[in-house]
Amino acid sequence: MKKATMKDVANLAGVGVGTVSRMINGTKVKQSTYEKVTQAIQALDFIPDETARGLKRAMTHTVALIVPTIWHPFFSEFAYHVEKFLSQHDYKLYLCNSDGQSEKEVEYVKLVDQNRCDGIIAITYTDIENYISDGIPFVSIDRLFTQDVAYVASDNKRIGQLAFEVLVGSEATHLAYIGSHNLIKNRTMERGESFEGEAKKANVRFSKLDMLEPVLDNKSQIKQFLIAHPTINGIFAINDYEALDVLTVLDELGRKVPEDVQLIGCDGIKMSAERDYVVSTIKQPTEEMAKCAVDMVISLAKGEEIQKEQLLDVTFIQRGTTR
Repeated sequence: MKKATMKDVANLAGVGVGTVSRMINGTKVKQSTYEKVTQAIQALDFIPDETARGLKRAMTHTVALIVPTIWHPFFSEFAYHVEKFLSQHDYKLYLCNSDGQSEKEVEYVKLVDQNRCDGIIAITYTDIENYISDGIPFVSIDRLFTQDVAYVASDNKRIGQLAFEVLVGSEATHLAYIGSHNLIKNRTMERGESFEGEAKKANVRFSKLDMLEPVLDNKSQIKQFLIAHPTINGIFAINDYEALDVLTVLDELGRKVPEDVQLIGCDGIKMSAERDYVVSTIKQPTEEMAKCAVDMVISLAKGEEIQKEQLLDVTFIQRGTTR
């Protein structure tokens, strides 16, 4: 009878060869995966030889970063800091630009597994967790997958609360939230939810424009929304990029900022400080987020225990669009 191979075990268990190899070499895997592989080993009477046992996953000192688009200033700034902190640990960065496409994200994950990166840091709004092999360290940014997946995020609820406090504190009486979302739940959505919740609790007049991504006619929708709600005098935009579009539309409508309408963005991207109107913003600690993510993924690669959740504080920066 032909001797069973690791590939035979992987095929029977419905997992990758790398997963079988890591489990044999003592790497912790999901309980369901452990049971499937164990059953396959027993069914095939598979006995790993000592050579196979010695082929543990070698450290490559590379980490992959998956971002939706490198064009967005927040993502590019985050990538810059990730590379900087990885370099301090003598690690190299694989930068993967997914264009927000789930298919590209999955292809990148497969490529990362084949190239045996030591870990993955990902800003993703698709379900790629199921495609990541057991044993590969994975750190999520701004999105909670499961309790087993490490993640780093700004305190998005606090972002919404802070935007409300600033606008109401400067006498805005009709608040509006302008943003967009996709069908995958992520922590960024908490900004608008928290802002709306605070307005309702305080019985402050509130309107919102929450567009479904991908948004093809962003400024057109914003213009229609503001024309339909002419008394809006305090706006919180989901990010600085959105705030700049709102600023453009307000200018087209002849609404003065901050005299007629006050505006707050979020992220603290450098681009917003380079316009004629300097956008007041709630700054995410981008550099600190990057450092946390790098420290977490390297610790996981070394097999160390870590605190799986890192929630970071935010700050309001007064600029030219609030009074």
